[in-house]
Amino acid sequence: MTPEITILAIESSCDDTSAAVICDGFVLSNLIANQAVHKAYGGVVPELASRAHQANIVPVVSQALAAAGKRADEVSAVAFTRGPGLLGSLLVGTSFAKGFALARNIPLIAVNHLQAHVMSHFAMEHGKENRVPEFPFLCLLVSGGHTQLIVIRDHLSMELIGNTIDDAAGEAFDKCAKVMGLPYPGGPVIDRLAADGNPDAFHFAKPRIQGLDFSFSGLKTSFLYFLRDRVGEDPDFIARNLNDLAASLQRTIIEILIAKLVRASKETGIREIGIAGGVSANGGLRRAAAREAGKRGWNLFLPEFRYTTDNAAMIGITGYYSYLKSDFTDHSVIPVARIDT
Repeated sequence: MTPEITILAIESSCDDTSAAVICDGFVLSNLIANQAVHKAYGGVVPELASRAHQANIVPVVSQALAAAGKRADEVSAVAFTRGPGLLGSLLVGTSFAKGFALARNIPLIAVNHLQAHVMSHFAMEHGKENRVPEFPFLCLLVSGGHTQLIVIRDHLSMELIGNTIDDAAGEAFDKCAKVMGLPYPGGPVIDRLAADGNPDAFHFAKPRIQGLDFSFSGLKTSFLYFLRDRVGEDPDFIARNLNDLAASLQRTIIEILIAKLVRASKETGIREIGIAGGVSANGGLRRAAAREAGKRGWNLFLPEFRYTTDNAAMIGITGYYSYLKSDFTDHSVIPVARIDT
């Protein structure tokens, strides 16, 4: 009998400490410790994030192993996020992974966080009908720090065909939410408010970017100046139009994303379509993608909500396929704040 391949995965790229256990490609556990401390500052404070990771990582890993019913000596390899992310946060996860792998004398697997978001489409669970895309497929990766279009030719073979040239979509959501006085993170709040708003109430500038690249800085500036002028005329404008503002902003961002995705599908001829990253949890984006899929005959894949935000399961799934190819790293590896897909 072929021995089981059990991957312990560590994710610490930003403010969530997460550990997961993957066995033969199936997720056995996926635990996340959140850091509520950042809400008071309207964004992630890197120093506070790294300190919280130090406090959380040992108990989170212990609980992930227990939930999976696995012992430390049953782990085949350790996968960890190398980057991109906050360097201090990444150092905590990298150091723990190195120590665990060294103590058990097992392989170490460095994972690109962005590739892992794409690989969340392959997070399978026992007892469920697991739909996974066929190769090649086209993925729209949308998160707080990245907006990309990627062609995936194999589990570990990805080609970047579109990127943001300035702000990412998630960053636009959060910064515009902050201007309206909404709590951090603003994206989910805007999504909830938009459900009761009129998406045609207001119109904001859309960038004219050639090719498959994205830009959201112009939209953000347009939104800021629009509010400045309206609030100057009526100090209560935001409060009285909050739902309509949220709905109109969300519609604009989604239209930009979907238009590029449609173009990429036409240019590549690919109809296997995935959406990944934290913004893929947005209800408006999911509905818009489903409508477009129906019109264009796409085979659409949307990760379950727990696999959209930063989580160790996606790191572990990527680590599992890296293990199959013996794609290991040595202990001289260091985390990096910036890295391409």
